This record gives sequence, structure tokens and C-alpha cells, in this order.
Amino acid sequence: MQADGSIAAVSNDTSVSLGQFSPAAIARAGHLATGLPLASLAGKSVLARQLHALVRRLAQHGLLDYRLFSHRDEQDLVVIEPQIADYWPQRAKLASSDTIVLSRFAYLRRRGNEMVLESPRAGALFRICDPVIAATLATLSQPQKIGKLRKQAPSLNLDLLGLLLDSEMLIKRDAKDGDSLRLDEGDRNLALWDFHDFVFHTRSTEGRHANPVGGTYAHAGAIPPLPAVRPPWPGKTISLRKFATPEHPASPFAKLLRERHSTRDFDDQHPVTLAELAQFLDTTARVLSEWKSGADVDHGPEVTYSSRPYPAAGSAYELELYLTVSNCEGLARGLYHYDAGTHALFAIDTSAQQLQALAMAAEFAMDASGPPQILITIAARFGRISWKYSSIAYSLILKDTGCLIQTFYLAATDMGLGGCAIGTGNIDLFAKMTGLEFYVEGPVGQFALGRGKKAGRGG
Repeated sequence: MQADGSIAAVSNDTSVSLGQFSPAAIARAGHLATGLPLASLAGKSVLARQLHALVRRLAQHGLLDYRLFSHRDEQDLVVIEPQIADYWPQRAKLASSDTIVLSRFAYLRRRGNEMVLESPRAGALFRICDPVIAATLATLSQPQKIGKLRKQAPSLNLDLLGLLLDSEMLIKRDAKDGDSLRLDEGDRNLALWDFHDFVFHTRSTEGRHANPVGGTYAHAGAIPPLPAVRPPWPGKTISLRKFATPEHPASPFAKLLRERHSTRDFDDQHPVTLAELAQFLDTTARVLSEWKSGADVDHGPEVTYSSRPYPAAGSAYELELYLTVSNCEGLARGLYHYDAGTHALFAIDTSAQQLQALAMAAEFAMDASGPPQILITIAARFGRISWKYSSIAYSLILKDTGCLIQTFYLAATDMGLGGCAIGTGNIDLFAKMTGLEFYVEGPVGQFALGRGKKAGRGG
């Protein structure tokens, strides 16, 4: 209970304010520690409405699990653990005559002493506590009629199957599919994803999982850190130092490489200007030329290509730039897409709260004293590269992202600006801000840009 009468939920080192509620609602919510039936949230009484609001606020912050248990012995059958902040269990409608099959992105794995069912498409993972359910789910690699399935495992009831279907762990198979199983699962953009790439994308970013992210030093107590410089190999040594002589001075480019560094704190009294931003984008990302190529495969379509200042796998240039502007002279605060073909910015309508959330997350990730003047989110049009490349598509996207970030660093250093690569990003927040499905076009990197603080500068 806080001083103003509101209550807060505390998880690890994080405190979340939930607002003001009646003592009766708070007392009833105390049962959440052992379990509170969702049915108790129904009704029009003041207590029921308050309890429903309180539980929904907890759910919005990912602070609830959901249990399905056996009424016979009250043992858990399945525990649902939300992976996105606003997950709320919904049951899709099913009939005993329906045919279902596991999504090709769903996987069952061991986590400690538990089995969990996960999918990069799902907003929650399902902890499977009943071995019969786990074994029966494994049979869903082949399409199964629900009626037959429930005879094999009565605990696999329609409620659970409806929850799995709503989470896109299961796919309902239509009669028109015949004997073939469609790879697109209702969206042809999904057909462009390999399983391992899709899992890696969602688990190596923020927004669609509840695992710790960033510098957690998870192994600090068990394994010593590796040395900064690898110990030398044994054997003959050929020293190269003698070649770095005054007769061979460093080139301007070599000097630029050595001056490159990360800048985390920016001079908001002297922000980067629109003219400087235009020059920076022209130097690093503008389309230099476009051309068409004949079909790369027999009977394939004609493919268009472009050239830009940084290298890209197969000249695909799948990366797009989205600018969250907090402080830029001559440019209003907001979210913009950089059109590399026309060298222009297009404003995207989004809320002030979302802009602040994105900027604050970058500030936290950099351990900075304030938000970046301009936050560049590097997004990928995944299908642009996975249309051609198998098994290595996402790997190539990350390599292209690294090339672009180094290009950003060198251009910023050359212009006297500061920059900092950011190791994480929230793909779910970006999807909400842009309206783009996270598997169609989404963040793969971020870069903070601005004018760095200078020692002794007045004003």
C-alpha cells in the first residue's frame, strides 16, 4: 500500500503501480497467490468490476500465470505463462468434428524438470504438467480429429485446445486443404520463415518472451570470464610491429577507424540539425542506383536490385530505417520512416507514450543520462532475403545489420557527431507503433545518433 492509498506489485527489483482499489478487492486479490477462478471476475457488482480491473492491470504487466487443473485431485494439468505483456487467455471455438494439427513453429522441450510447449507466434508458453497431455500433443504432428483425440486423453479438453488454437500453437485444418499441410498457416509471409530463424528472431529481441535480456551476468558465479585478448598460440611468431613505421603513416581512413567510439550522452542544448541528419542518411543509406535482373532460376520472376553505401548479402538490401526523433533542430518530435529511394522522411502517426517507451528503453540499454536525440531502428523486410536464401537468411540479415552499424559509426565520427549501437529492441512495441506484423517487417538493430557532450562547453 502506497501513501496515496494506491497499491503496487513488486517483482524482483521492479515496482508497478496498479492504482486505488477498495479493501475488499485487495483482500480478494490476495487469493491470486494460490489461484483465483476467472469466473469470479464476472458480474456487475462494484467488487467484481474492481477485481476484474485489478487483475487485468496485473495481466498487462505480465504478472499473472493461468492454471488449468484437475477438479478431481486439484493437480495442475497445464500452466500458461504469458510471454507478452498484455496476454489474456482466450478460447477459440472448436467442435469435436474439427481437425487440428500443431503449428510448424510449435515445439515441445525440456526446461529443468518440466516440459514446455512454445512457439514464436504465441503470446504465452504452456507448461505441460500432465505427461498424458504431453504425449498426446506429440501425436498432433499429424492432423487429428478432436473427438478421437479427446478419447485418447480426456484431460485434453476443449478449453485447453481452444486456448492452444487461440495462441496459434495449433492450426485448424480446413477440408479444402486435402492431404497437404499448408506451410503458410493462413499467411504467406510465414511461409518465408525457416523454423530456426523465427525462433531466434523472437528470442534474441524483446517483446515476445519473458526471459531476462541483456547484461545479467548469468554465469558470473560459476564460470570465470574469458580474457580480453586470446592467449597466443604456441610456435613461431612473426612480429608485424616493425611495419608500423613513420615511413608508413596511417591513412585518413585508418585514423577515422581509431577515432570511432560509442557516445551515450548527448548535448541537448545543441542538438543535431535536420541538415546534418540529411547528410548522415545520404552518406550511409541512400539508394545510389537501381536495376533489374533476369530470372535467377528457371521460370522465375524478374528481380529488382539496388546499390547503397554499405554492403548487403546478395544485394538484397532488406534493411529499412525508422527514426524516433526526440531532439532535432528543424524536425518535429515523432516517428519517421526513411525512404532510401527518394531520400525523404515520412511521418508515422503514433502515440507520445509509445515514443517515450521506445526512447526510454534505448536510454536504459545504453546506461545513459537521457534519451538519444535520434534513435534509428533498423528493421528488416524478412521476405526480401528469405525468398532466396534457405537456412542462412536471418544470419545474413544480422551480418548486414553489423555492416550498416559500422557505417553509421564511421559517418557519425567523420561528421563530428556521436553514435552508439544498442544491443536490443522491442519487436512487439515496434509492431504496435507501425501496424506491421512482427514477422513481416521488424527490428534487428538500433543506433543512437546525436551531438555528443563536450567537456567545458558552455550553455
